[in-house]
Amino acid sequence: MAKLIINENKELSTIEPEIYGHFSEHLGRCIYEGIYVGENSDIPNVNGMRTDVVEALKELKVPMLRWPGGCFADEYHWKDGIGPKETRKKMINTHWGGVVEDNSFGTHEFMELCRQLGCKTYVNGNLGSGTVQEMSEWVEYMTFNGISPMADLRKENGHEEPWNVNFFGVGNENWGCGGNMTPEFYANEYRRYQTYVRNYDPEKPIKKVCCGANVDDYFWTEGVMKTCFSHAEWAHGFMDYLSLHYYVHPEGWEIKGSSTDFDGDVWYKTLNKALHMDELITRHGTIMDKYDPEKKVGMCVDEWGAWYTCEPGTNPGFLYQQNTVRDALIAGITLNIFNKHSDRVKIAALAQMVNVLQSVLLTEGDKMIKTPTYHVMHMYRHHQGAKLLESSVTGIDEIGPDEWKVPKVTESVSKDKDGVITITLNNLSIEAAEEVEIQLSNGEYKVAESRIVTNSDMHAHNTFEAPEEVVEKDFADYEVKNGNIVAKLPANSVVEIRVQK
Repeated sequence: MAKLIINENKELSTIEPEIYGHFSEHLGRCIYEGIYVGENSDIPNVNGMRTDVVEALKELKVPMLRWPGGCFADEYHWKDGIGPKETRKKMINTHWGGVVEDNSFGTHEFMELCRQLGCKTYVNGNLGSGTVQEMSEWVEYMTFNGISPMADLRKENGHEEPWNVNFFGVGNENWGCGGNMTPEFYANEYRRYQTYVRNYDPEKPIKKVCCGANVDDYFWTEGVMKTCFSHAEWAHGFMDYLSLHYYVHPEGWEIKGSSTDFDGDVWYKTLNKALHMDELITRHGTIMDKYDPEKKVGMCVDEWGAWYTCEPGTNPGFLYQQNTVRDALIAGITLNIFNKHSDRVKIAALAQMVNVLQSVLLTEGDKMIKTPTYHVMHMYRHHQGAKLLESSVTGIDEIGPDEWKVPKVTESVSKDKDGVITITLNNLSIEAAEEVEIQLSNGEYKVAESRIVTNSDMHAHNTFEAPEEVVEKDFADYEVKNGNIVAKLPANSVVEIRVQK
């Protein structure tokens, strides 16, 4: 029998709530239709934000939201999205579908959305096609409390008090869509631009995110860290975070693969690729350790998730895809990895929030459904702000085809401020249940709550006609033996067990 051994006496690091963050780009139907329908819509809304979507997201305890991109960020000019909506400039969204962007969702609307969600704000600035002045003025517009040209403009546009900008990204994917830069060139531009991302209120500092690597581009990480830290070790390279982007493409970048039509080999290939996140964090983290051994710079995995071929009949530039039990496992695996690396990983953002890639919600007109990924993130919310506990699994086999073998079970464990221990387990097998004996070192515990996301069909997913094929349910297939908990994890399942004295 597999054993999960937990040392609840050894707390390793804090699992920052922002690891459970989200990403909303001006892409397809993520913002428009998905989140924002406008104040005059027949769909119930508060200040243009869909009531059903906001309420569902609040249940997730969304800690942080990143906006406006993504590739869109480096072609976004923020002044186009302020002032009376009828006079805002229209543009073509050249990255995503070639559709008209009318800029009706801008800075004020984003801040209103975050107010309704009760979450922190992560604004991504335009380094690729913007200027230092433009970025500096945006920060002034959002955060300066006093008399200045941009603060006065904000007040003219109806918002007297400044907002809090918790995190600010200085460019996005500048190795690619953000300018095709070399690491040294970007790092020098980063040093220049970030200088003018002013902290106007020392009580509410803006944490700065430097553009990190795409997948396994360790050359980029080395070059950026070396250049940013040159003669600036005292300022930890002028950054608070270095980003990392990684998407799971089952069949590779060109083909990607279907979100719902796959066989067992592709299931294991996909989960093997999700597990690759562990190696990426470890190896990029090792490079960061050379320059930042005290881990003052957090890793910010602000784009992660599955990226499949878009659904047939939809605009290929909108990246709309379905979400199955397989995606529930991708989410469970990835979040366990983030938890395990919470000494370095401090922020992450699932891509994307609604109607795009591995989203937690799908909408169609006035209808909304929750995806399997939503239900996993809802279970995992208990890890937010908790302390990672030392834990390990023994006695588990590897499964799947030789090239794509995966461990049968992955896990992470945390303890919250009230002493409640949250255990999250994934059974990656599509064929067999797995019994796991959970061993805690401090005597007997009682199970306070146990939940599961699963379906015996690995292709199962929620539709507008059948919205509850894959949902979060009570989990009861466990028993207490000799002070330990023996849980039987069904095939392709994500399980949460919470215990306390």
